Amino acid sequence: NLKIKAGVHMNLNTAAATDRFFIIKTADKKTTAKGMPYLDLMLCDKSGEISAKLWDYKEELQGMFSVGDIVKVRGTVSPYNGVDQLRVEKMRKAVPSDGVDPSELPSADLDGAAMFAELMGIAASFSDDEIKALVTEIYNDNREKLLYWPAAFRLHHAIRGGLLYHTLSIVRLAEAVCRIYPSVNRDLLIGGAMLHDIAKTTEFTVNDCGTASGYSLEGNLIGHLAKGAMMIEKTAGDLGTSEQTKLLLQHMVLSHHGEPEFGAAVRPMFIEAELLSELDLMDARIYELEEAVGGTDSGEYTNKLWALDNRKFYNHGKSEVTTKAKLF
Repeated sequence: NLKIKAGVHMNLNTAAATDRFFIIKTADKKTTAKGMPYLDLMLCDKSGEISAKLWDYKEELQGMFSVGDIVKVRGTVSPYNGVDQLRVEKMRKAVPSDGVDPSELPSADLDGAAMFAELMGIAASFSDDEIKALVTEIYNDNREKLLYWPAAFRLHHAIRGGLLYHTLSIVRLAEAVCRIYPSVNRDLLIGGAMLHDIAKTTEFTVNDCGTASGYSLEGNLIGHLAKGAMMIEKTAGDLGTSEQTKLLLQHMVLSHHGEPEFGAAVRPMFIEAELLSELDLMDARIYELEEAVGGTDSGEYTNKLWALDNRKFYNHGKSEVTTKAKLF
């Protein structure tokens, strides 16, 4: 079987055949110098990604393929300009009878049920009964989706279980911050962190394997910040939550993107809101960095990263770079 480290193309001495399922990460229809159409693809599974080409592509015969599609691919891997490339011989969309195992597709390194249980345990430890009740209610209402939902359509944590993975990372960071800065209200910071992206459960169109194929109508017209504030409004009304607690949590959701140019409805206006915005940005950026640097040889630079101001980053090789979760 073809095995690829995250972001790294496999270095083979001889051609290797593969017949397996992938998710389409990018798909561009192009034309050769002789005018022949082909598909330029980036395919990925849990072990990583690989560049692929489907030559002599005829849409009317082979069908249309889009980013996020799960496909079964038969082809041969061989070096091209020093990089492994998959020459696709056959490719079709996966069907239910294929019984695709979601664990073989890009997914969080922690189980969804385990992450949900850890977060609910943290919420149960809150001394603020209003925040405890509101967070617990919203999480229970969205449990089914939270177990496998991605955090993004593209970019950081766009994997099965990515939403809880991203949230849990921020919550663990917040716990450490509270130990360093005792004036920070732990329940408010962590409660806001647990809710900051909760409405992403309405923002994307997601298949059973936890892959987003695009934005929903609600995602396009409202977005997860405004929708998250609406979810808090409804639940707070049902529970009789005080106006101040409701507004503080709504503000954290509405402001966690930091600046209006990045989608924030308002800039953070109290300590916990500012911290949440900074922790959210840090976790997203570090995930992107680890994925890119981990796929780069020691002593080499990554490609320019759009999400980080088109900068290139250096792999100094002094430590192994991985997106795998570290428990503490």
